[in-house]
Amino acid sequence: MTDWTPTLVEDRLEEAADVLKRLPEQRVQGYFNVWPDMFQSFADKVGQMPVPMRRPPPSAASITRMDETMMWMAYLDVEDARLVWMRSERKHWKEICWCFGVSRSTAIRRQKFALSVIALRLNGLPVATKRSRSFVIKSARRLSIEIVK
Repeated sequence: MTDWTPTLVEDRLEEAADVLKRLPEQRVQGYFNVWPDMFQSFADKVGQMPVPMRRPPPSAASITRMDETMMWMAYLDVEDARLVWMRSERKHWKEICWCFGVSRSTAIRRQKFALSVIALRLNGLPVATKRSRSFVIKSARRLSIEIVK
């Protein structure tokens, strides 16, 4: 795919965070139980909390896309990468702002800038380092408008 927009990048990051959450837990190898499972009757199960349902494990293709997406974080500064990842994990803006010590509008601007940098780099375009962040955001927005047309 050669036509990346900040919106597509954001969707792909959210998918990667979801896939990472659905991967099975790591367990220590070698520990097991030799006791047989206890048989529970209906009366034993009354009043117990139901076992929470889990979503199915991700497919191999989605894990491959997640690995590719995680490599995009190398295009960003450490703080910008953390902010983008926290937002792709669907953290609330209040928590993100508290973590970075910035206002909500500043956090949103930083996220837009980071997504624009990733989109420009994926499209093979240079990121203007001597220009302002708003210029980079506008150039990525201009690129996405050209792609849609």
